[in-house]
Amino acid sequence: MANVFARLRDGLSKSRNQFTAVVGGQAIADEDYLDSLTDALILSDMGAACAEEAMAELRKRAKAQGVKDVPGHQAILKEILVGMLDAPKEPLRWPMVMLVVGVNGVGKTTTIGKLALRFQALGRTIMLCAADTFRAAAAEQLAVWAERARVPLVRHQEGADPAGVVFDAVQSAKANGTHLLIVDTAGRLHNKKNLMDEMEKMRRVIDREFPEAAVRCLLVVDATTGQNGLQQAKAFSQAAGVNSVALTKLDGTAKGGVIFPIVRELKAPVLYVGVGEGIDDLQAFDAKEYVDALFD
Repeated sequence: MANVFARLRDGLSKSRNQFTAVVGGQAIADEDYLDSLTDALILSDMGAACAEEAMAELRKRAKAQGVKDVPGHQAILKEILVGMLDAPKEPLRWPMVMLVVGVNGVGKTTTIGKLALRFQALGRTIMLCAADTFRAAAAEQLAVWAERARVPLVRHQEGADPAGVVFDAVQSAKANGTHLLIVDTAGRLHNKKNLMDEMEKMRRVIDREFPEAAVRCLLVVDATTGQNGLQQAKAFSQAAGVNSVALTKLDGTAKGGVIFPIVRELKAPVLYVGVGEGIDDLQAFDAKEYVDALFD
C-alpha cells in the first residue's frame, strides 16, 4: 500500500506544489494566507463554490478552536476536505449489474478489465457485456480484457441495439448464476437525448429481467479533464443515475480537485482511483489518503 500511496502522491504533485508554495515559511494564518489558500483550492480544479465552502468552514472551525497557526489551519482543512468526500457507500450485494459510464477516452474499458480481475480475485464470478456498439474498437478492447481475465463476454455486431446486448447478457448471467455482470456503455455526449434514451432502455431491461440484482452505475472520470469532469458527471447522472465514481489517470498532470464538486453534485462516493496502467493500479479509494497526498 505504501507504493500505491507514493504513486497517488506523485499523481497529485501538481496541486500539492501549489499548496506548498502557499505555505512557504509562514507561521501565522493571516488573511493573505487564507486568500492564497482559497486560490490554491480553486486552481486544483475544485472550483470556486467548493473552495469557498471549504474555506468558510475552515475560518469557522479555526476561530471556534482558537487556532491561528498555519499547521493548525492545514490540519483542520484536511479534516474538512475528507468530510467533503464522505458520501455513503452501498454495501456489495450479489448478484450485481454494474453499468460503467463515461466519455470516450477516460479509461472505461481498462477500468472494467481491472474490476473484473479485482472481483475475480475475491472469488466472484464475472461476465462482461459489450454494450458500446457504436465504436468499432470497443468490443475488441473488451474482448482482450475478457480473455486476460478468462471471463465470458457477451457481444453483438457493430451498430446493434445496446439494450438488446444487455438483454442477452442478463439472460446469460442469470442462467449461469454469475455474481457480477459488468456492462461497457457508449461514451457519446454530443447527443444527450440519444444517450439518455439508450441508458433508460438498458435500465428498463435490467430492472424488468433481473429485478433481484443490485444495480451500480459507475462513472469513470479522467482526473486530467478538470472542470469538464463535473459537466460530464452531471450529464451522465441525469441519463443513467450515477451512484458511484472511479477517478482515473492520476499521472502527475492531474490536479485532482475536480472530485470534490463531483461528489458534492452527485452525492455519490468515489470507490476507485487509478494510479497507473498496471493491472493492480486500480485501488479502493481512501479519502484520507487522497487528501494527505494533496498536502503532504
